[in-house]
Amino acid sequence: MRLKEALTRSNSFFIVWAVIASFGAYFCMYAFRKPFNAGLYQGLELGEVSYKAILIISQVAGYTLSKFAGIKVISELKHNARVKLVIGLILVAELALLCFGLVPYPYNFVFLFMNGLPLGMVYGVVFSFLEGRRFTEMLAMGLNISVVVASGILKTTYIEIHGIVPGISEFWMPFFMGLLFLPLFLMFVWMLSVIPKPTAEDMALRTERVPMTSADKRLVMRQFGFPIVCLVIFYATLVVVRDFRDNFTIEIWNEIDSDWGSGVLTTTEMVTGLVVLVIIGALAFVRDNLAGFRLAYLILFAGVILIGMGTLLFEKSLITGFYWMLMIGLGLFLAYTVLQTVVFERMIALYRVKANAGYFVYICESIGYLGSVGLLLYKEFFMKELSWSQVLMQFSYLQFGLGLLLLTLSNFYFDRYRSARSAEKPGTPFAAA
Repeated sequence: MRLKEALTRSNSFFIVWAVIASFGAYFCMYAFRKPFNAGLYQGLELGEVSYKAILIISQVAGYTLSKFAGIKVISELKHNARVKLVIGLILVAELALLCFGLVPYPYNFVFLFMNGLPLGMVYGVVFSFLEGRRFTEMLAMGLNISVVVASGILKTTYIEIHGIVPGISEFWMPFFMGLLFLPLFLMFVWMLSVIPKPTAEDMALRTERVPMTSADKRLVMRQFGFPIVCLVIFYATLVVVRDFRDNFTIEIWNEIDSDWGSGVLTTTEMVTGLVVLVIIGALAFVRDNLAGFRLAYLILFAGVILIGMGTLLFEKSLITGFYWMLMIGLGLFLAYTVLQTVVFERMIALYRVKANAGYFVYICESIGYLGSVGLLLYKEFFMKELSWSQVLMQFSYLQFGLGLLLLTLSNFYFDRYRSARSAEKPGTPFAAA
């Protein structure tokens, strides 16, 4: 195929193609997942719990189960099965949104659970097209930026469309949003499908990525179980705070700025996305895996500090709500995207681990979304007296303190492991791996 030959010959064309394909595919996935929570569902409850909270909990519960399933499915996924799997996942999610519109309140929350079940594995499939390459961080920029900006842009789109066509109910809007983006999703998946396989140079620099066996998984956990557990817990705190900020962003903005407009949702996320784009993209130029790994950890620490500092400054009324939400978003997404697409990628390359990044990411994601469900339930039953913004502040401080501790412990282990390996085998080329 001439297109594949062109992608193989030109690095620039290949990078641009892969970035657009991954950004588009994952951005479109959000059209099937996030727009429903731009609705307020005012006056609707189930028992003593607001119906919006029920809807979010239902979808996140399904999404969480999907992440647990992904530990096995994504880590063992064969390359020739990726396209069929990702299209099937999205079609099942859209069918669930159709049923969400058809079935009346208060019974339709079940279909948001069904909607979340397939969507949790989409990230792993998309990233599998990109990992294990010398330009992986640069290729993953599109995927990273879609994670940052998609939710805000799609919520703004939801609000604008709902304003133009007010006759569509809040229960039908999610289905129409998915239907609108389905053709685009299929086009971007086709773009992913023609991306060439990693070259011999890619495999030499970053280690060949293969489906993992049970023995591979046991071995890697024996070697790196402690730091992985630390990173999993840290990642879980990021997901909890990020999801709470995202799911209840409308309510939080109503509390911190009574005059806010829908465009602010896109503005904060676009600024965040641009910063993340530059920083993550720059890491692709760090050829040395040890240097890349250490830089990734520095960015994780910086992200945690931004979250804690932003919250403290806002609590002391030294910055406005806009800059607080911006600093929290920037800190969260910097740490989240670096951990998701750089730390594990560099760890595999640096230590020559027989693994793929999807395995580690899905362990992190499953525990993270389990924590997200726990926070939603805790807020509804034990923190009703607190406002949404107060809950976000409290958990931001918790994330700050716990994050610094966990990152310090995991980094210490990796340093000790490298020192021990170097002592056993002098001249081990960690830096050039």
